[in-house]
Amino acid sequence: MQVSGEKLTLKRIFNYIFGLYLITLGVAFSIKSGLGSAPVSSIPYAIDLISVINIGIATFLFHTLLVIIEWILLKNNFSHKHFLQIFVGIIFSIFTSISVSLMNIIPSANNLLIALILTLLSILLIALGLFFYVPTNIIPLSVEGVTQAIAIVTNKPFSKIKVYLDITIVSTALILSYGFLGQIGSVGIGTILGALLIGTTVKYIHKLNLHITGNNVNLKKM
Repeated sequence: MQVSGEKLTLKRIFNYIFGLYLITLGVAFSIKSGLGSAPVSSIPYAIDLISVINIGIATFLFHTLLVIIEWILLKNNFSHKHFLQIFVGIIFSIFTSISVSLMNIIPSANNLLIALILTLLSILLIALGLFFYVPTNIIPLSVEGVTQAIAIVTNKPFSKIKVYLDITIVSTALILSYGFLGQIGSVGIGTILGALLIGTTVKYIHKLNLHITGNNVNLKKM
């Protein structure tokens, strides 16, 4: 079987699933830290806080909107397989539930230092997840799909666009939370650190991998 003209090997499938799960584990650590949700979940969580729409439906709507934006950006270069990003979002939510449940075995952060350690671990796990699953070129999450689309259209590095997009998502979540609730809501210092550092961490993981293996991983392949 082939996906995107490439043979669908067990290694690609493993990297894809493993990468997705690492991201959800990172999201779970961000929640456990108590310093704000990871950037990828900040808008759905803000919608959950300010409306009767629960976070599951909000996540579905958010992912669908991003797929539409991606379609508009890529036009004729948009692959119909990327509509399946909405389905992958459902799998992502299941993995997130599992990861969040696992956090019950970890004591809550009772001081700022531990909370920051959990936040940095969250950032590392999300960046590693991106590094594993994006290059498999199977079906990206809509957040990475739209990041890839912007990177392709602007001819900018994936890691740099990731930072810009995360900052935009967090800023939108902050505006929604403060505008409707009068407080920062889903956004905290951990969210801001994630927006600033996840893309940069992906870049350095890529450089380290290139140095060790000599393999230049393509993060803009769709």
